Amino acid sequence: MPSTQRPSITGLAIDPPSLRPPIDDARIERVEPAGLHARLSSLKAEGFTMLLDLGAVDYPQRTPRFDVVYHLLKLPPATASASEIGTPERVRVLCGLPAEHPSVPTASDLWRSADWAEREAYDLFGIAFEGHPDLRRIQMPADWEGHPLRKDYPLRGPARERSPRPAFALKSNVQAGAPPSGRTLEALQREKNA
Repeated sequence: MPSTQRPSITGLAIDPPSLRPPIDDARIERVEPAGLHARLSSLKAEGFTMLLDLGAVDYPQRTPRFDVVYHLLKLPPATASASEIGTPERVRVLCGLPAEHPSVPTASDLWRSADWAEREAYDLFGIAFEGHPDLRRIQMPADWEGHPLRKDYPLRGPARERSPRPAFALKSNVQAGAPPSGRTLEALQREKNA
């Protein structure tokens, strides 16, 4: 029977894909932030002309804390039939970033599709992309506090987390036919004491 224990993730970075079954049609590479742009440029020169996706992952107990993940696809340069195409070649590039000031060079100069994906990673994880032409929030309001997809982000958001939570905050606590607002708390207290 296989072990269900997970290896320790503190200290050295462990690639989560290495803990999963192998991906037959994708090669996985880990790159340091200083060499990321050069490696992405060389992959594009090798024929990986399509950036399928760019995302980020937060591993709070791991060093480095964040991973920026690039999914690239190599397409044939000329028109080909289905039998000539075969299996497309895929590459997944992972780049680990520290918890303090996570930053990598932009890939939007290589692939235009990286523009909004980098803005999303900036908005939701707080990862900066150096050289990005318009790095600002894309989903959350401009005055939003924090980055909601970080695992240490408060569940109710920072502003609501500072305010007290009423005891009857859940709608499931109020039965159908409860009195209109203003009397809900008294009705709940009577029900509780009954």
